[in-house]
Amino acid sequence: MTPSASADLSRLLFDGRYEQTHQDLHELLLDPLFDPREGLTMDEAGKLAYERSRAVHAGLERPREILADPWRLFALAEWPSLVDVSTFSLLMVHYNLAFGTVVEHGARDDLKDLFDELDRLDSFSPYMATELGYGNNVAALRTEAVYDAGSETFVLNTPDALAQKYMSYSGFQDIPKLAVVMARLKADGKDHGVFPFLVRISDRDGLCEGVHAAPCPEKPVQGLDNGLTWFDHVRVPRRNLLHGDMGGFDANGTFRPASGNRRRRFLRAMSRILPGRLCVSSAATGAGRAGVYIALRYAARRLTNAPGRNDLPVIEYRSHQLALFTALARTYAMTLLLNHAKREFTGAPRDAAPAGLNHLVSITKALTTWEMTEVIATCRERCGAQGIFSVNRIADYGSLLQGLVTAEGDNQVLLATTAGQIIAQSSDVEEPGAAPDPRGRSLRDPAFLVAVLRHREQELLRAARAAMADDSQDRTYFEAWNGTINTGLEMARARGVRTALECLAAAVDAARDETARAALALLAALYGLTEVRRDAGWFLARGALTAEQVERLPLEADALCAELQPYADTLTGGFNLSPELLRAPIAADDYVAAFQRRTGALGPAAARTAEGS
Repeated sequence: MTPSASADLSRLLFDGRYEQTHQDLHELLLDPLFDPREGLTMDEAGKLAYERSRAVHAGLERPREILADPWRLFALAEWPSLVDVSTFSLLMVHYNLAFGTVVEHGARDDLKDLFDELDRLDSFSPYMATELGYGNNVAALRTEAVYDAGSETFVLNTPDALAQKYMSYSGFQDIPKLAVVMARLKADGKDHGVFPFLVRISDRDGLCEGVHAAPCPEKPVQGLDNGLTWFDHVRVPRRNLLHGDMGGFDANGTFRPASGNRRRRFLRAMSRILPGRLCVSSAATGAGRAGVYIALRYAARRLTNAPGRNDLPVIEYRSHQLALFTALARTYAMTLLLNHAKREFTGAPRDAAPAGLNHLVSITKALTTWEMTEVIATCRERCGAQGIFSVNRIADYGSLLQGLVTAEGDNQVLLATTAGQIIAQSSDVEEPGAAPDPRGRSLRDPAFLVAVLRHREQELLRAARAAMADDSQDRTYFEAWNGTINTGLEMARARGVRTALECLAAAVDAARDETARAALALLAALYGLTEVRRDAGWFLARGALTAEQVERLPLEADALCAELQPYADTLTGGFNLSPELLRAPIAADDYVAAFQRRTGALGPAAARTAEGS
């Protein structure tokens, strides 16, 4: 490993913010409290996650300060999941979704006591939006809060089984919880749409009056207390309405919603979803980097045989290289794409995010979580049976990614919505030009690969818009969209891939160290080539690739892997990870001894020594 090159890569991967934003989180997780615990029941593992969450809270600045610095919030999303995926989930729900909603819409003098209670983490704050029957359509949720002017309270009620709050943390009923509950505000006989309310769910004595909960079935790995929650005419003080700038009560006690339509108010009430998607992507790319780090370290030490040779590290096989170096390239690409989205988010106006930012963040969330799901699956497989054990982390990361794919907007629905918005944007019309001339162009040239990917993106967008505008058939809008949706999904993904490759190519130019620049150039070529190879038939049919280039794609990928091998340690060195942090036996320098220590096995040599003594 070349230290100066790894330091330069770290600068690029952490956007120059590692020391001031990430390092203390890394060091905090070295505490023995985060050592692996085996043999725990799911409930015990869940209670441990709450204990670890309190430890993270105690070791950092207050949540209100973290929320004021989005980069710090994103870092908090990235690190705890590397040692406990459940701790990540608890922290992100409390910090971003729930307390973030209170900060944005309820930072008032009359709520200071509840504000401070959450800031001190005296109570955890579940976020209760999703309902059993309205998982992908929160705007249609049925939980209602009816205002009683006589008592100046809201009556919070669950009208039917489909309206039960779903998946939020209510299973451990002896942990104090002060939840943010999304409910339909009704006053003076009018339905004013969905607003957030602060509702005390439980204290140390159990569930509060009128609050009912039942645990969800167990999930692999994550021992969290996800549950179904319903309300039976729970009285909520008027002050607990987190109305922010979305409305309020006048001097006569009449609720007055803010001007604008109900949809706009709903999106404002759900404002923490956008940074939440970046938090989810941060956890996904962090897990991807850790998975690749572990798998590559193990591959360099795990011995196998080869024709005419014994005791050969398995990474020497080109088939192993292709799988893991492609995973490494994807991980770099997704990390740099995410950094780009974070910069755009932090630089945008806080009161109204432009449509382009929403599209970028949504595409980034979907692409990073899907790509890292594949990366983790590849790493698990390439570690053989060792990849199955939780102590080696990768299997746990797989469970985490399964949740992240559906968190803060189910990927398929989220990307389809984004694609529909892009297709409908008349201001975004860009007529696709001719395919870039492939003759004489190198398959390693990122500029050529970007041009090829951009052509596919533009052609898909043109085809989708033409299909939606086709009035030659008698069809409903849904029928038109249903016939276009898959093209739209491919277009949105192509936009994300093209942007990621542009970010990776920009990193090559931004590298200061010559070794780092050379390694990144190889990664950029492998990532772009992998994505072009995915749709090689499409590019060949449209003249964007020659037949000779298509035939060379697998050969070029193998050649890139051979050239990348000497840089593998340098590239993973940029992740700022260590065996001491991850505590995965197969990441250790002597993985056999580390695994024996974890299992309590002496091993043959140690056993003979023990017998002789």
